[in-house]
Amino acid sequence: MTQLSNISISQNLPSTRTTVIFTCFLLFFSILFLQNYPSSNTFLSTASALTSQLISYSNSVINPSSPNNTKTCDIFDGRWVYDDSYPIYAPGSCSYVENEFNCFRNSRPDFGYLKYRWQPYGCDLPRFDAKKMMEMLKGKTLVFVGDSLNRNMCQSLACFLKMFKPKSSRSGALYSYDFKDYNCSIKLIIAPFLVQHRYLSKKKERLRLDIMEPIISKYHDADFLIFNTGHWWNHNKSQNGENFFQEGDVVHSKMDVGLAYTKALKTWANWVDNNVNKSKTQVVFRGFSNTHFMGGDWNTGGICDGEKEPIKDEKFLTPYPWLMQTLETVISEMKTPVSYLNITKLTDYRKDGHPSIYRRPGKPRRGIIQDCSHWCLPGVPDSWNELMYVSLLQSLEGSNRTS
Repeated sequence: MTQLSNISISQNLPSTRTTVIFTCFLLFFSILFLQNYPSSNTFLSTASALTSQLISYSNSVINPSSPNNTKTCDIFDGRWVYDDSYPIYAPGSCSYVENEFNCFRNSRPDFGYLKYRWQPYGCDLPRFDAKKMMEMLKGKTLVFVGDSLNRNMCQSLACFLKMFKPKSSRSGALYSYDFKDYNCSIKLIIAPFLVQHRYLSKKKERLRLDIMEPIISKYHDADFLIFNTGHWWNHNKSQNGENFFQEGDVVHSKMDVGLAYTKALKTWANWVDNNVNKSKTQVVFRGFSNTHFMGGDWNTGGICDGEKEPIKDEKFLTPYPWLMQTLETVISEMKTPVSYLNITKLTDYRKDGHPSIYRRPGKPRRGIIQDCSHWCLPGVPDSWNELMYVSLLQSLEGSNRTS
């Protein structure tokens, strides 16, 4: 998967000097020949064609746009394009999509939000191939760990794979999707903070910044671990940092949420470095997914209904979240290779993709609390899995070369 640092296209391309020299050489002798043989239409046509081909090749080297070379472009930098062949699975067709994400069945009347495909600059993403993905997961376990945005992504992947029509089932409170024909499973562990969150009483909670959520240790040897955290690190859900954050036996009467988030990420990083077998397990961290509450926050009247198109102009995007800057610093200091799905910018464009008032069955009602943080399915999380699919293909090719 694309690592923390961006990969330059130009460093993998041949020098343009030879091409330019040959182009100039041919132009010079073409002009010289035509001055002496002005009636040679055949030569003129041939010279013109060859010159055009060389100039075209020269430009393609200087301004590369290799359509399939995903290894040499940043697949997270691009734009959304309208594509009539989308969505990949039909709206309302997947029983694994829960009501709160099932905008089609919740009577959303417009369908444009289903038709957008993520297009990186400089390369094309291969279309998701459910059969090939099933082959990659054969005999393996993939575990999502995080908040309800990872639940969004987990259900999207389960629907992708269900298209291949293997024998599949969902069981248990922990969202376990089993594909018996391929002896593989996809699981979801709900751990919004990644570190241990305890309810001591109806009015009292604690977040242990120095201990991972215990259930995560059960899956330390999974073949794929897909982590995320972010949306619960706000002043409301962290009780404004007052008597909420704990380290050892010390409960901090007041701690900045940003500092607590950094400590929790370092606890996660240490756990990964000390408990995950890097020769077996691929560790992924999916970045922050942007919200689009307008006119207020989620609990103060913020809305996003009526949005039918993505943001088109980059200047209207929000500033890069501090949470991701902190995450990138922590990942860069780890011993274990971590693949970073940086979906922050691509989600920022998609103000049209949220459930908004279409978050439950029945007639939609304005005036209710709107959901402008999760995503409709089919929808934006499908692109996260397409990006992960490309990254897994690249990893597979790399392991084949070194084996």
